[in-house]
Amino acid sequence: MSSLTTLARPYAKAAFELARADKQLAAWDEMLSAVAAVTLDETLSGWLNSPHFSAAKAVEIISVTVGRELEPRFEGFLSVLANNGRLQLCSEVSQLFQQLRFEAEKRLQVRVVSAVPLQDLESERMQAALAKRFDREISLNNDIDPTVLGGAIIYAGDQVIDGSLAGRLERLETSLS
Repeated sequence: MSSLTTLARPYAKAAFELARADKQLAAWDEMLSAVAAVTLDETLSGWLNSPHFSAAKAVEIISVTVGRELEPRFEGFLSVLANNGRLQLCSEVSQLFQQLRFEAEKRLQVRVVSAVPLQDLESERMQAALAKRFDREISLNNDIDPTVLGGAIIYAGDQVIDGSLAGRLERLETSLS
């Protein structure tokens, strides 16, 4: 998986620069997500990577499957991927692009894992606290995991904040030893 990320990173950066130059970060993000879904389909993936199809035909198939007309520069970007045999990287490119977009827009995707769903007030307070801590606009997703005993585990970018009861007990044990 990390090798796919390594291969996809330059393409994601190039896509980001093209989209930023055109002031179309959101549009490119949507198009990349749609294309990623298409290229993950096993049947289509086999066709797109077939030596019987040209890069232009692969881009045409993607465009038709997505169901809408793609921006000309975006189609050019897809052509580069297709010509280099890298269409299978679209999912990784999409994820990396979204990270670059969030960074440029000073946004942070946060995942909160708790035993029960967060109530609206708890969610708002957590968003406000995290926005202050990270100096970013927070997009919060709440995942439910009944094995989390009390509290929550917060995944914010590359940081993990373990506020669960198990995490607190583990830290207490460490400090006592």
